[in-house]
Amino acid sequence: MKTLKDFFRKETVFCVSFLLALISAAAVRPDPAYLTYPDYRTLALLFCFMIIVAGFQWLGVFSLLGETLLKKASSLRNLSVLMVLLCFFSSMIITNDVTLITFVPFTILVYQMIKREDRILRIVVLETIAANLGSMATPIGNPQNLYLYSMSGVTLGEFARAVLPYAGLSLILLVCILFTEKNEALENISVKEQREVRIGKALPQLLAFAGLLLLCLLVVFRIFPYIPVLICVAGAVLTVNRRLFGKVDYFLLLTFLCFFIFIGNMKRIPEISSALASLVQGKELWAGILTSQVISNVPAAILLSGFAGNFSLLLTAVNLGGLGTLVASLASLISFKFYTVEYPRKKGSFMKVFTAWNLIFLGVLICEALILT
Repeated sequence: MKTLKDFFRKETVFCVSFLLALISAAAVRPDPAYLTYPDYRTLALLFCFMIIVAGFQWLGVFSLLGETLLKKASSLRNLSVLMVLLCFFSSMIITNDVTLITFVPFTILVYQMIKREDRILRIVVLETIAANLGSMATPIGNPQNLYLYSMSGVTLGEFARAVLPYAGLSLILLVCILFTEKNEALENISVKEQREVRIGKALPQLLAFAGLLLLCLLVVFRIFPYIPVLICVAGAVLTVNRRLFGKVDYFLLLTFLCFFIFIGNMKRIPEISSALASLVQGKELWAGILTSQVISNVPAAILLSGFAGNFSLLLTAVNLGGLGTLVASLASLISFKFYTVEYPRKKGSFMKVFTAWNLIFLGVLICEALILT
Protein backbone atom coordinates (compact mmCIF):
# COMPACT_ATOMS: atom_id res chain seq x y z
CA MET A 1 0.00 0.00 0.00
CA LYS A 2 2.82 2.40 0.86
CA THR A 3 4.41 1.72 -2.51
CA LEU A 4 1.17 2.62 -4.30
CA LYS A 5 0.85 5.83 -2.28
CA ASP A 6 4.43 6.80 -3.10
CA PHE A 7 3.83 6.08 -6.78
CA PHE A 8 0.67 8.20 -6.80
CA ARG A 9 2.48 11.11 -5.14
CA LYS A 10 5.33 10.90 -7.63
CA GLU A 11 3.21 10.37 -10.76
CA THR A 12 -0.05 12.06 -9.80
CA VAL A 13 -0.75 13.50 -13.25
CA PHE A 14 -0.19 10.16 -14.95
CA CYS A 15 -2.49 8.38 -12.48
CA VAL A 16 -5.25 10.94 -13.05
CA SER A 17 -4.86 10.72 -16.84
CA PHE A 18 -4.95 6.92 -16.68
CA LEU A 19 -8.13 7.01 -14.60
CA LEU A 20 -9.77 9.42 -17.06
CA ALA A 21 -8.79 7.18 -19.97
CA LEU A 22 -10.33 4.14 -18.22
CA ILE A 23 -13.57 5.97 -17.44
CA SER A 24 -13.87 7.24 -21.01
CA ALA A 25 -13.18 3.74 -22.34
CA ALA A 26 -16.20 2.49 -20.40
CA ALA A 27 -18.34 5.01 -22.29
CA VAL A 28 -16.74 4.39 -25.69
CA ARG A 29 -15.74 0.77 -26.16
CA PRO A 30 -12.21 0.30 -27.56
CA ASP A 31 -12.20 -0.12 -31.33
CA PRO A 32 -9.83 0.53 -34.28
CA ALA A 33 -10.61 4.27 -34.07
CA TYR A 34 -8.54 4.41 -30.88
CA LEU A 35 -5.43 4.09 -33.05
CA THR A 36 -6.22 7.47 -34.63
CA TYR A 37 -6.32 9.31 -31.28
CA PRO A 38 -2.61 9.82 -30.49
CA ASP A 39 -0.43 12.46 -32.12
CA TYR A 40 2.42 10.06 -32.87
CA ARG A 41 4.63 12.85 -34.18
CA THR A 42 4.52 14.68 -30.85
CA LEU A 43 5.21 11.48 -28.88
CA ALA A 44 8.19 10.67 -31.11
CA LEU A 45 9.63 14.17 -30.78
CA LEU A 46 9.22 14.19 -27.01
CA PHE A 47 11.06 10.89 -26.77
CA CYS A 48 13.86 12.12 -29.04
CA PHE A 49 14.37 15.42 -27.25
CA MET A 50 14.38 13.80 -23.81
CA ILE A 51 17.02 11.27 -24.76
CA ILE A 52 19.18 13.82 -26.61
CA VAL A 53 19.12 16.19 -23.64
CA ALA A 54 20.03 13.24 -21.40
CA GLY A 55 23.01 12.71 -23.69
CA PHE A 56 24.17 16.29 -23.26
CA GLN A 57 23.80 15.92 -19.49
CA TRP A 58 25.84 12.72 -19.60
CA LEU A 59 28.60 14.63 -21.38
CA GLY A 60 28.54 17.39 -18.76
CA VAL A 61 27.67 20.14 -21.24
CA PHE A 62 25.31 22.05 -18.96
CA SER A 63 27.54 21.92 -15.89
CA LEU A 64 30.45 23.21 -17.96
CA LEU A 65 28.27 26.03 -19.28
CA GLY A 66 27.31 27.02 -15.75
CA GLU A 67 30.90 26.96 -14.53
CA THR A 68 32.09 29.02 -17.51
CA LEU A 69 29.51 31.75 -16.95
CA LEU A 70 30.13 31.71 -13.21
CA LYS A 71 33.73 32.81 -13.77
CA LYS A 72 32.38 36.05 -15.24
CA ALA A 73 30.54 37.02 -12.05
CA SER A 74 32.38 39.80 -10.19
CA SER A 75 29.58 40.76 -7.78
CA LEU A 76 26.63 39.22 -6.00
CA ARG A 77 24.25 41.07 -8.31
CA ASN A 78 26.05 39.79 -11.40
CA LEU A 79 25.97 36.28 -10.01
CA SER A 80 22.20 36.48 -9.55
CA VAL A 81 21.70 37.89 -13.04
CA LEU A 82 23.85 35.19 -14.62
CA MET A 83 22.16 32.31 -12.78
CA VAL A 84 18.61 33.47 -13.53
CA LEU A 85 19.25 34.41 -17.16
CA LEU A 86 21.09 31.12 -17.66
CA CYS A 87 17.85 29.37 -16.72
CA PHE A 88 15.78 31.70 -18.92
CA PHE A 89 17.78 31.12 -22.10
CA SER A 90 18.76 27.48 -21.48
CA SER A 91 15.11 26.48 -21.13
CA MET A 92 14.46 27.56 -24.72
CA ILE A 93 16.55 24.60 -25.93
CA ILE A 94 16.78 22.00 -23.16
CA THR A 95 13.24 22.53 -21.73
CA ASN A 96 12.22 24.07 -18.43
CA ASP A 97 12.35 20.90 -16.34
CA VAL A 98 15.85 19.84 -17.49
CA THR A 99 17.06 23.41 -16.89
CA LEU A 100 15.86 23.34 -13.29
CA ILE A 101 17.18 19.82 -12.68
CA THR A 102 20.59 21.02 -13.88
CA PHE A 103 20.95 24.50 -12.43
CA VAL A 104 18.94 24.66 -9.18
CA PRO A 105 21.30 22.25 -7.32
CA PHE A 106 24.22 24.13 -8.89
CA THR A 107 22.80 27.42 -7.57
CA ILE A 108 22.32 26.06 -4.05
CA LEU A 109 25.91 24.78 -4.05
CA VAL A 110 27.36 28.10 -5.23
CA TYR A 111 25.48 30.26 -2.71
CA GLN A 112 26.43 27.89 0.09
CA MET A 113 30.08 28.21 -0.92
CA ILE A 114 29.98 32.02 -0.74
CA LYS A 115 28.06 31.80 2.56
CA ARG A 116 25.04 33.69 1.26
CA GLU A 117 22.33 31.12 1.93
CA ASP A 118 19.94 33.97 2.70
CA ARG A 119 19.77 34.63 -1.06
CA ILE A 120 19.04 31.06 -2.17
CA LEU A 121 15.25 31.03 -1.79
CA ARG A 122 14.68 34.19 -3.82
CA ILE A 123 17.08 33.16 -6.58
CA VAL A 124 15.66 29.62 -6.86
CA VAL A 125 12.14 31.03 -7.17
CA LEU A 126 13.24 33.53 -9.83
CA GLU A 127 15.12 30.75 -11.65
CA THR A 128 11.93 28.69 -11.68
CA ILE A 129 9.91 31.58 -13.10
CA ALA A 130 12.68 32.27 -15.63
CA ALA A 131 12.76 28.65 -16.81
CA ASN A 132 8.98 28.46 -17.17
CA LEU A 133 8.73 31.76 -19.03
CA GLY A 134 11.89 31.43 -21.11
CA SER A 135 10.77 28.01 -22.32
CA MET A 136 7.68 29.54 -23.93
CA ALA A 137 9.82 31.30 -26.55
CA THR A 138 10.55 28.23 -28.71
CA PRO A 139 8.52 25.29 -30.02
CA ILE A 140 10.82 22.88 -28.17
CA GLY A 141 11.07 24.80 -24.87
CA ASN A 142 8.39 22.78 -23.09
CA PRO A 143 6.04 19.85 -23.84
CA GLN A 144 2.92 21.99 -24.31
CA ASN A 145 4.65 24.11 -26.97
CA LEU A 146 5.94 21.07 -28.79
CA TYR A 147 2.52 19.45 -28.75
CA LEU A 148 0.47 22.48 -29.78
CA TYR A 149 2.94 23.57 -32.46
CA SER A 150 3.08 20.04 -33.83
CA MET A 151 -0.64 19.26 -33.93
CA SER A 152 -2.27 22.63 -34.59
CA GLY A 153 -0.56 23.61 -37.81
CA VAL A 154 0.20 27.15 -36.58
CA THR A 155 2.96 28.82 -38.57
CA LEU A 156 6.25 29.93 -37.04
CA GLY A 157 5.08 33.53 -37.35
CA GLU A 158 1.83 32.80 -35.53
CA PHE A 159 3.77 30.95 -32.84
CA ALA A 160 6.12 33.91 -32.39
CA ARG A 161 3.23 36.38 -32.07
CA ALA A 162 1.58 34.14 -29.49
CA VAL A 163 4.58 33.87 -27.15
CA LEU A 164 7.42 36.31 -27.84
CA PRO A 165 5.71 39.47 -26.50
CA TYR A 166 5.23 37.70 -23.16
CA ALA A 167 8.72 36.20 -23.10
CA GLY A 168 10.15 39.64 -23.87
CA LEU A 169 8.24 41.39 -21.09
CA SER A 170 9.16 38.55 -18.71
CA LEU A 171 12.84 39.06 -19.48
CA ILE A 172 12.55 42.80 -18.80
CA LEU A 173 10.77 42.16 -15.49
CA LEU A 174 13.37 39.63 -14.38
CA VAL A 175 16.27 41.94 -15.19
CA CYS A 176 14.63 44.86 -13.38
CA ILE A 177 14.03 42.73 -10.29
CA LEU A 178 17.57 41.36 -10.30
CA PHE A 179 19.13 44.81 -10.60
CA THR A 180 17.46 45.90 -7.38
CA GLU A 181 20.01 43.79 -5.51
CA LYS A 182 22.97 45.46 -3.83
CA ASN A 183 26.10 45.28 -5.93
CA GLU A 184 28.31 43.59 -3.36
CA ALA A 185 31.78 42.40 -4.32
CA LEU A 186 32.24 38.68 -4.85
CA GLU A 187 35.40 36.68 -4.37
CA ASN A 188 36.47 34.24 -7.05
CA ILE A 189 34.58 30.95 -6.90
CA SER A 190 35.82 27.64 -8.14
CA VAL A 191 33.11 25.02 -8.60
CA LYS A 192 34.24 21.60 -9.66
CA GLU A 193 31.74 18.88 -10.45
CA GLN A 194 32.69 15.39 -11.47
CA ARG A 195 31.42 14.57 -14.91
CA GLU A 196 31.09 11.04 -16.12
CA VAL A 197 32.71 11.98 -19.41
CA ARG A 198 35.00 14.93 -20.08
CA ILE A 199 33.79 16.93 -23.08
CA GLY A 200 37.29 17.27 -24.49
CA LYS A 201 37.60 13.50 -24.68
CA ALA A 202 34.11 12.97 -26.06
CA LEU A 203 33.99 15.31 -29.05
CA PRO A 204 32.61 12.61 -31.41
CA GLN A 205 29.71 11.90 -29.04
CA LEU A 206 29.05 15.62 -28.61
CA LEU A 207 28.92 16.15 -32.37
CA ALA A 208 26.67 13.11 -32.74
CA PHE A 209 24.13 14.46 -30.25
CA ALA A 210 24.33 17.92 -31.83
CA GLY A 211 23.55 16.32 -35.20
CA LEU A 212 20.60 14.43 -33.73
CA LEU A 213 19.29 17.65 -32.21
CA LEU A 214 19.46 19.33 -35.60
CA LEU A 215 17.52 16.46 -37.20
CA CYS A 216 14.81 16.76 -34.57
CA LEU A 217 14.55 20.50 -35.14
CA LEU A 218 14.03 19.83 -38.84
CA VAL A 219 11.14 17.54 -37.86
CA VAL A 220 9.68 20.25 -35.60
CA PHE A 221 9.72 22.71 -38.49
CA ARG A 222 8.08 20.10 -40.73
CA ILE A 223 11.04 19.66 -43.07
CA PHE A 224 11.83 16.00 -42.27
CA PRO A 225 9.36 13.17 -41.48
CA TYR A 226 9.50 11.95 -37.89
CA ILE A 227 9.77 8.17 -38.35
CA PRO A 228 13.22 8.07 -40.02
CA VAL A 229 14.56 10.55 -37.45
CA LEU A 230 13.13 8.51 -34.57
CA ILE A 231 14.87 5.41 -35.90
CA CYS A 232 18.09 7.36 -36.38
CA VAL A 233 18.03 8.73 -32.81
CA ALA A 234 17.24 5.34 -31.27
CA GLY A 235 19.98 3.65 -33.29
CA ALA A 236 22.58 6.29 -32.45
CA VAL A 237 21.83 6.20 -28.72
CA LEU A 238 21.91 2.41 -28.75
CA THR A 239 25.40 2.63 -30.22
CA VAL A 240 26.78 5.48 -28.08
CA ASN A 241 25.26 4.81 -24.64
CA ARG A 242 22.22 2.58 -24.29
CA ARG A 243 21.85 3.52 -20.62
CA LEU A 244 20.38 6.83 -21.78
CA PHE A 245 17.15 5.01 -22.62
CA GLY A 246 16.64 4.77 -18.86
CA LYS A 247 16.74 8.57 -18.56
CA VAL A 248 13.57 9.08 -20.60
CA ASP A 249 10.45 10.10 -18.67
CA TYR A 250 8.19 7.35 -19.98
CA PHE A 251 5.39 8.33 -17.62
CA LEU A 252 5.19 11.71 -19.37
CA LEU A 253 4.77 9.89 -22.68
CA LEU A 254 2.11 7.63 -21.14
CA THR A 255 0.36 10.69 -19.69
CA PHE A 256 0.12 12.17 -23.18
CA LEU A 257 -1.20 8.85 -24.49
CA CYS A 258 -3.88 8.61 -21.79
CA PHE A 259 -5.06 12.15 -22.43
CA PHE A 260 -5.21 11.44 -26.17
CA ILE A 261 -7.52 8.49 -25.41
CA PHE A 262 -9.68 10.55 -23.06
CA ILE A 263 -10.02 13.48 -25.49
CA GLY A 264 -10.66 11.17 -28.45
CA ASN A 265 -13.46 9.44 -26.57
CA MET A 266 -15.01 12.69 -25.35
CA LYS A 267 -15.14 13.99 -28.92
CA ARG A 268 -17.14 10.88 -29.91
CA ILE A 269 -19.86 11.67 -27.36
CA PRO A 270 -21.86 14.49 -29.06
CA GLU A 271 -23.39 15.97 -25.89
CA ILE A 272 -20.08 16.20 -24.03
CA SER A 273 -18.15 17.36 -27.08
CA SER A 274 -20.51 20.25 -27.80
CA ALA A 275 -20.63 21.27 -24.12
CA LEU A 276 -16.84 21.35 -23.79
CA ALA A 277 -16.46 23.20 -27.08
CA SER A 278 -18.91 25.89 -25.92
CA LEU A 279 -16.97 26.27 -22.65
CA VAL A 280 -13.58 26.61 -24.37
CA GLN A 281 -14.08 28.24 -27.77
CA GLY A 282 -13.82 31.99 -27.53
CA LYS A 283 -12.58 31.69 -23.95
CA GLU A 284 -9.21 30.00 -24.60
CA LEU A 285 -7.19 32.51 -22.58
CA TRP A 286 -9.07 32.08 -19.30
CA ALA A 287 -9.76 28.37 -19.88
CA GLY A 288 -6.05 27.68 -20.37
CA ILE A 289 -4.86 29.78 -17.42
CA LEU A 290 -7.45 28.52 -14.93
CA THR A 291 -7.26 24.85 -15.96
CA SER A 292 -3.46 24.96 -15.66
CA GLN A 293 -3.72 26.08 -12.03
CA VAL A 294 -5.41 22.78 -11.15
CA ILE A 295 -3.98 20.10 -13.44
CA SER A 296 -0.80 21.90 -14.70
CA ASN A 297 -0.27 23.39 -18.13
CA VAL A 298 0.85 20.31 -20.08
CA PRO A 299 -2.31 18.22 -19.50
CA ALA A 300 -4.35 21.44 -19.80
CA ALA A 301 -2.93 21.97 -23.29
CA ILE A 302 -3.74 18.40 -24.34
CA LEU A 303 -7.22 18.50 -22.82
CA LEU A 304 -8.30 21.88 -24.20
CA SER A 305 -6.75 21.38 -27.64
CA GLY A 306 -9.52 18.97 -28.53
CA PHE A 307 -12.14 21.70 -28.16
CA ALA A 308 -10.32 25.01 -28.78
CA GLY A 309 -10.91 27.17 -31.82
CA ASN A 310 -7.98 29.57 -31.44
CA PHE A 311 -4.77 27.58 -31.00
CA SER A 312 -2.53 30.67 -30.87
CA LEU A 313 -4.48 32.01 -27.90
CA LEU A 314 -4.46 28.59 -26.25
CA LEU A 315 -0.68 28.53 -26.70
CA THR A 316 -0.44 31.86 -24.91
CA ALA A 317 -2.83 30.72 -22.18
CA VAL A 318 -1.12 27.48 -21.17
CA ASN A 319 2.28 29.17 -21.10
CA LEU A 320 1.04 31.97 -18.86
CA GLY A 321 -0.87 29.32 -16.91
CA GLY A 322 2.45 27.83 -15.82
CA LEU A 323 2.59 30.71 -13.35
CA GLY A 324 0.46 30.79 -10.22
CA THR A 325 0.13 27.65 -8.10
CA LEU A 326 2.97 25.24 -7.46
CA VAL A 327 1.32 22.60 -9.67
CA ALA A 328 0.56 25.00 -12.55
CA SER A 329 3.85 23.90 -14.10
CA LEU A 330 5.17 20.53 -12.98
CA ALA A 331 8.69 21.86 -13.56
CA SER A 332 8.16 24.08 -10.51
CA LEU A 333 7.91 20.98 -8.33
CA ILE A 334 11.53 20.21 -9.26
CA SER A 335 12.72 23.44 -7.62
CA PHE A 336 10.48 22.83 -4.62
CA LYS A 337 11.92 19.34 -4.17
CA PHE A 338 15.58 20.42 -4.43
CA TYR A 339 15.13 23.36 -2.08
CA THR A 340 13.11 21.54 0.58
CA VAL A 341 15.44 18.54 0.62
CA GLU A 342 18.25 20.96 1.50
CA TYR A 343 16.09 23.08 3.83
CA PRO A 344 13.22 20.85 5.05
CA ARG A 345 12.00 23.38 7.62
CA LYS A 346 11.45 26.09 5.01
CA LYS A 347 8.64 24.55 2.96
CA GLY A 348 6.22 27.22 4.14
CA SER A 349 8.68 30.00 3.30
CA PHE A 350 9.17 28.57 -0.18
CA MET A 351 5.43 28.44 -0.81
CA LYS A 352 4.94 32.06 0.33
CA VAL A 353 7.78 33.48 -1.76
CA PHE A 354 7.00 31.28 -4.75
CA THR A 355 3.30 32.14 -4.77
CA ALA A 356 3.89 35.88 -4.29
CA TRP A 357 6.35 36.22 -7.18
CA ASN A 358 4.29 33.96 -9.44
CA LEU A 359 1.13 35.96 -8.87
CA ILE A 360 2.99 39.20 -9.62
CA PHE A 361 4.29 37.86 -12.94
CA LEU A 362 0.95 36.24 -13.79
CA GLY A 363 -0.96 39.44 -13.10
CA VAL A 364 1.35 41.55 -15.28
CA LEU A 365 1.30 39.08 -18.16
CA ILE A 366 -2.49 38.66 -18.02
CA CYS A 367 -2.82 42.44 -18.33
CA GLU A 368 -0.53 42.30 -21.37
CA ALA A 369 -2.60 39.48 -22.85
CA LEU A 370 -5.85 41.39 -22.38
CA ILE A 371 -4.33 44.38 -24.17
CA LEU A 372 -2.88 42.34 -27.05
CA THR A 373 -5.89 40.08 -27.58
